[in-house]
Formats: sequence, C-alpha cells, structure tokens
Amino acid sequence: MPAPNAIASDKLARLIGTARAPVILDVRSDADVAADPRLLPGAIRADDRALADLPPLPPGAVVAVCQEGHRRSQGAAAWLRAQGRPAEVLDGGFAAWRDAGLPLVDPARLPPRDRQGRTVWVTRARPKIDRIACPWLIRRFVDPRAVILFVAPSEVEGVAERHDAAPFDIEGVFFSHRGDLCSFDVMLAEFGLSVPALDRLAVIVRGADTARLDLAPEAAGLLAVSLGLSRIHADDLDQLQAGMLVYDAFYRWARDATDETHNWPTNKPGAA
Repeated sequence: MPAPNAIASDKLARLIGTARAPVILDVRSDADVAADPRLLPGAIRADDRALADLPPLPPGAVVAVCQEGHRRSQGAAAWLRAQGRPAEVLDGGFAAWRDAGLPLVDPARLPPRDRQGRTVWVTRARPKIDRIACPWLIRRFVDPRAVILFVAPSEVEGVAERHDAAPFDIEGVFFSHRGDLCSFDVMLAEFGLSVPALDRLAVIVRGADTARLDLAPEAAGLLAVSLGLSRIHADDLDQLQAGMLVYDAFYRWARDATDETHNWPTNKPGAA
C-alpha cells in the first residue's frame, strides 16, 4: 500500500488520458534520464531544486516522479504542498512504473520545446477528424501544455519551420498518413503508446477519417459528430475544445464500457 501522499502506479495509470489526470513532474536526475529517456505519458521535466522557476503549470494536483520515489520526488511534492498545491509522489517512482509494463513515451519523436517548455504542433485549418484526434492524443498523453496551430494548408510547413513546430496530417511530413494508417495511428506507434483502449479508438478514428466505416460500428458516429462540430464552430480552437470532450468520451468507452449495452427500461409496473 502506498505511503501517505503517494499514489500507486495502477491508480495513476487510470487517471492518465482523462480530463482528471494530475500534472506529472519528472524530477529524475540527468543520469537516470540518460539511462532511460522515456517519460510517463504527459510528464513535464523539472529540476526538483528549482521548482519556483518553473513556467506556469496546468491547474490541478501534481504527481512528482523520481527514479524510485525517494528524496527528489518526496522533496518536490512537499515543496509544492507548501505552496498550496495538492501534490503526491509516485510510489516506487519511474522504476515501479516501468517494471509494471505501463506506457512510456519516447521523447525523441517530439519537437523542440519552447522557452516555456511546451511542444508546438501545426496543421491545416478547418479540422474534421484526424486533426482533432491527434491534438487530443498529444494533450492527454504527450504534453498537456502543447500549443496547437491551425493555418492555411499552403503555410503549414513554413510555419512549422519558423516556430520549431511539428507539422502533422499533411502530405510529405513525418506525422501523416502511411498506407492504410491515418495520422493518429502513426502518432501512437511513434510515441510508443501501446494501450488497448487507444488501439481500439485508433480503429474508429481510422474508419471515420478514411471513409472505411466498415472498420468499426462506431466510426460512422464519430464521423457524424465530427462533421457536425465543424459546422457549429467557425473557430478551429473552439472546435478543438469541443472535440476534446468527444474523444474523452470515446476513450472512456473504449477503456471501460465496450461490454455495456442499453435498452428500454424493463422495470415497468407489472413486468415479470
């Protein structure tokens, strides 16, 4: 059982990918990161002795992660609590998470971070499916502070070069369609995110995004919702905000509710 102010790996894993996920601060030593540079999904690297200098963090509770859950994470969490921020440590640290076979993100595939520590991504304006699904994946599993830019199709690569951003879902770039796979599939593979619920969601996204609605019964529903949102919202960032909730719901269904059905109530008076 975790110590006070500690969270177990399995409990943290249930929170990651949801809107209730805590901010994860990776305070491992440089030597430990060099030995295994992978990060917990959504983790932000930080110096445990310079927390006061951190750029603003997303709101909510924090989980500090060091190699084995000792002085670095314990001190960081205590410092944050002293500042009035709810904070826990990951019980057993990075080693416990890794040894449990839980997902880790390969940071080598990420674009350079800006001066506030954020990754920047750019794609075509007027998103429908892949260009909402990919930002959802980035913000829920890769970088909760990620900046998403929507620009004219002809300007994506130029804006990417000027702002050290990663272009996605346009022809000829790294994060784009490959064969039968869509950009969401490619990001999952390149980040190393092998999670059953995400794999199930990927089939739905692929079916909706590539007009192969036979791949999953839910693909037609995702297509309909996505096209509806694109007509409700004239602003791409407003549409992304609305779409985040849609993908939150699909993810939770894929993780927790695929066996659940719904029918007309049978508890009517006189029913057998």
